[in-house]
Amino acid sequence: MLRRLFGLKSDPDVGDRLYGHAVAQARDPRFYAELGVEDRIDSRFELYVLHVQLLAQRLRQDGEGGREAAQRLFDVFVSAMDNDLRELGVGDLSVAKKMRKLGEQVYGRMSAYEGPLEAEDSQALTEALRRNVVPEGTDAAASVLATYALASRARLARQPGAALLAGPDWAEVIA
Repeated sequence: MLRRLFGLKSDPDVGDRLYGHAVAQARDPRFYAELGVEDRIDSRFELYVLHVQLLAQRLRQDGEGGREAAQRLFDVFVSAMDNDLRELGVGDLSVAKKMRKLGEQVYGRMSAYEGPLEAEDSQALTEALRRNVVPEGTDAAASVLATYALASRARLARQPGAALLAGPDWAEVIA
């Protein structure tokens, strides 16, 4: 039933759609203009990781179908990173090495965010976000971003799976 709910057998593009939702939200100009996240490739990467983490965490709550959708989302994310490296001119011989390093960074970030998000630990999440997303910013900016992430997690948790695929219910980005 969950496979039908998530449309996994009939919709091989579910990972692409979910990743598109995560990227669109991470590109919201308010993160950069109002929260002080620097508009650089590494900062955008950090927000992509956060939003992919939020979606994947929510999807995994929906049993096998949700876990499969979360895996497809992650696979598309990794593929997008590989494509981005190639577009930036990284040679074929260097891509594997750089992807390994990026993979370690993604895993580290997701591990740093998962516990505080699940525990709704604003202080620990603020510290992780300050370290990774707004290292040159203020503690206040990291705190606002943590509040946003926890509010998004709560809103996504209330959203049924099919509605999530149509468009995640993210929290408002408010400074």
